[in-house]
Amino acid sequence: MFSNPKISASERYSRQILFTGIGKEGQQRLGASSVVIVGCGAIGSALAGLLARAGVGKLRIIDRDFVEPSNLQRQVLFDEQDALQSTPKSVAAARKVLQFNSSIDVESQVADLTPETVGLLAGSDLILDATDNFETRYLINDYAVKTHTPWIYAAAVGAYGTTMNIVPGETACLACIFPASPHGTVETCDTAGVLGPAVNLIASIEAIEALKILSGARDKLRRTLLSFDLWSNDQSEIISTKRRPECDPCGKNIFRHLAGEARPQITLCGRNSVQIHERQRPVDFAEMSSRLAPHGTVKYNDMVLKFWRDSYEMTLFLDGRAIIKGTTDPAVARTLYARFVGS
Repeated sequence: MFSNPKISASERYSRQILFTGIGKEGQQRLGASSVVIVGCGAIGSALAGLLARAGVGKLRIIDRDFVEPSNLQRQVLFDEQDALQSTPKSVAAARKVLQFNSSIDVESQVADLTPETVGLLAGSDLILDATDNFETRYLINDYAVKTHTPWIYAAAVGAYGTTMNIVPGETACLACIFPASPHGTVETCDTAGVLGPAVNLIASIEAIEALKILSGARDKLRRTLLSFDLWSNDQSEIISTKRRPECDPCGKNIFRHLAGEARPQITLCGRNSVQIHERQRPVDFAEMSSRLAPHGTVKYNDMVLKFWRDSYEMTLFLDGRAIIKGTTDPAVARTLYARFVGS
């Protein structure tokens, strides 16, 4: 039998410490750092793994969703059991991370980032974007600019990826580059698909930029909006150092998304689903299961309740939030929610 002694930091991070850009001092800075990852799908799970292995001292993982079989093709921290149990992604990710690095602090938050929950970003040295929508990114941008917290924007769909470092007061913010979210038809992972290598490349780029910020090497930061397509081999960069004076957040100190002015109550999730934003409404799953059982099939565990009726699937979370699959019509989703959960 082998004993299981605690692995020393000098042994665990020895190869990283040998890299002159990090060294002992940089490694100590990483260990004292706190990072929030918003979203734990493909990019987020890769980020969590990379930063945990690099020795970032505290990770807070925020995600509103649960693991599904279609995630397993690219979301590297999840396995088949997570999908079968519909485990919330932040919970599954935290469990996996602690299996390969128990020396760091990992906090899971099964939540949707909104103006009401934006306090979950507090206390962080860096915010990493791994979300799937501009609505949440603009909220992060407002918070980051207002609190002078650096953050990194990232996205991937198909074979395409893009990322940009945002350092309030030094670089353009997201609203400087994208004054409004994309209009018209926008490709998503559910309409255009997504390739694992593209996701992992963008996560790796985001992670290395994070290590630069956290280890004190800000002079090495890339100061461009980088975009690439791995399938066509196209690549572009746009300089992101110049801020727009007319930009609401960093030019005028107007934070509309933080104030909740631009946020709808219902968000399309992009996979034939609608999310219902209900808060401060705790749900007793046992009681709810008894109520729903006569109307369809119900299963639940400690974290989520799933209800199937006709062609619809409702996933209900402990805070009363729900994702209703089988429709993209907010009115239909709201009707189903009101009928079976309550108005």
